[in-house]
Amino acid sequence: MLCNGATVWQAGAMGKAKYRDLPDLSGLAVAGAEISVRVTPRAGRDRLLVEDDQLKAHVTAVPENGKANAAVGRMLATALGVAPGRVVLIRGQTARDKTFRIAG
Repeated sequence: MLCNGATVWQAGAMGKAKYRDLPDLSGLAVAGAEISVRVTPRAGRDRLLVEDDQLKAHVTAVPENGKANAAVGRMLATALGVAPGRVVLIRGQTARDKTFRIAG
């Protein structure tokens, strides 16, 4: 779904994704906050890392039809402790460097 040129994900019927060893990013879960993420699609497993003050996401999803973007959005929402619909991709739809905004 598109909202003002940004992509918004909604939870599907498949249930909650289970991630292990996610960093606690709840301190960043402020309405309007922008979070930059470097994404690696087609990874061996889904994981979210903080390296050198940069957030890096590795997802098993392929970068086709927004599948990897959706996977990163769901994983980021879980680490932030917010609903997936509040995590909005605002820049980098086709790039590895993406910027997400926490909707209010």
